[in-house]
Amino acid sequence: MAEYEACILGLRFALDMNVQELLVIRDSDLLVHLVLGEWDTKDTIIVQYLHCVQDFIKRFTMIEFKHVPRIRNEFADGLATLSSIIQHPDKNFIDHILIKIRKQQPYCARVEEKFDKNPWSHDIK
Repeated sequence: MAEYEACILGLRFALDMNVQELLVIRDSDLLVHLVLGEWDTKDTIIVQYLHCVQDFIKRFTMIEFKHVPRIRNEFADGLATLSSIIQHPDKNFIDHILIKIRKQQPYCARVEEKFDKNPWSHDIK
């Protein structure tokens, strides 16, 4: 149910922004196959969620659902991590997060260790 609620919220948000064409990438194999009509369910609650998603789908000129396994979806993992640490005083509002896709991989610089008599936390304010 949580997967469907997240999907519905995303579809509603896209429609509010007047998005006409959408690629939906989900790591829920069940949700994607049910929405695509490849699988079937008899769970009455899931069927209601499915009908709601299908009603939203009709409002797009083009929409595609794609399943990406969680192990290969670093973007979803990153967003899940961010969502778990962001706390906003208004629970119904989430600040926008600017995401930049870099063409170059991040790298680590080697830092030489400096020995002195002070503890490691001495110069941190």
